Parts: sequence; structure tokens; C-alpha cells
Amino acid sequence: MALTSRFSDALAYAFELHAAQVRKASDVPYMAHLMSVAAIALEHGASEDEAIAALLHDAIEDQGGAATRDEICRRFGQHVADIVDGCTDSETVPKPPWRDRKEKYLAHLPTANASVRLVCAADKLHNVRSLLEDYRTHGELLWDRFSGGKAGTLWYYRAVATVLTAAQDSDLPPQRLVAELDRALGQLEALSAMPTDE
Repeated sequence: MALTSRFSDALAYAFELHAAQVRKASDVPYMAHLMSVAAIALEHGASEDEAIAALLHDAIEDQGGAATRDEICRRFGQHVADIVDGCTDSETVPKPPWRDRKEKYLAHLPTANASVRLVCAADKLHNVRSLLEDYRTHGELLWDRFSGGKAGTLWYYRAVATVLTAAQDSDLPPQRLVAELDRALGQLEALSAMPTDE
């Protein structure tokens, strides 16, 4: 599949929205995450709409709520807006409590369409890979960055992986993407369960 100017327009729009953001407790530009999620999605068979949604998957949640959803729909169409909406766990400011948001998202995921599950799987895989890398550098201090702490963060990613594994009723997300998420998460769980010198 050849990408069109719609994808480059989405990349520019993602940059417009997220240029000032960095990843949690780091200097890594947030765009690195968005581009990685789009790359993972494309490597696992994403359509152009799904790849655009991957670039914009945090836009509603982090950059403007309903107004941003409307702009995504205007620029890229209803299908892209629906995928991004399906990847959004909250659009209100302030956000609801962390556990409530995650439980609500998990409850919606089994009935989400295949495109939403594909982008979700790509997002979670990149997050878990980043956590693995950061854990090797920072150890247990890593968990201080997250509202759910160690137990909550690991619970959430495992719950997402479980839902995605059970939702293999279509070609998306492909089994190999979900298997890779499960494998990376297993590595993180094992690493974080090892005794430390502290």
C-alpha cells in the first residue's frame, strides 16, 4: 500500500497538536511515540485510515476533546475520527480518576471494532517496549511516573493484552501483534518481579 498526502497531512497535524509534549518524566518528544505507533500499525497491515488514526490516537484525549474530534473528522473523515474516539479513555478536564478511566476503557474494548483494537495494540506495544527500556535504566523508580504505580500499570497492560487475545474474531489486530504485546509484557513483568538491591 502506498501512503498518500493524507498521511503526511496527518503527520503535520499531529506535530501541530503535540509538538510541545514530551513523554512522561523524560525529554523524548511525544511525536516519537506517535510515529512509532503508526509504524507498528503499518507493519501489521494497517490501512491508511488506521495509520492516520495511530498518529492521532491521543489527540482527543490530550489536545482539545470534542473540538479536536470535530477537526479530525473534518480533515480526515468520520472513520478516522471514530478510531481515534475508540482509543480515547477520557476527553474531560480534569480527567476522571485513573482506575475508573482504565476500567471504562477495558469494558469498551471487547466490542470495539477491529481498527480500534489494531491501533490500541500498536499503542500498548510501543508503551510496553518503552517501559522495558526505561526499567532497565531506572529500575523500580520508573513506577513513580505513573498514576497507577507499579501494580496498577502492570494490571492495566495485562488486562488489555487479555482482552485483545480474546478478541481474535477478525484479522485485526493480527495475532502476531497481540502475541508480541504479550511477549513484551511478560518480559516487563518478569524483570520487575526480580529482587532488587534496595
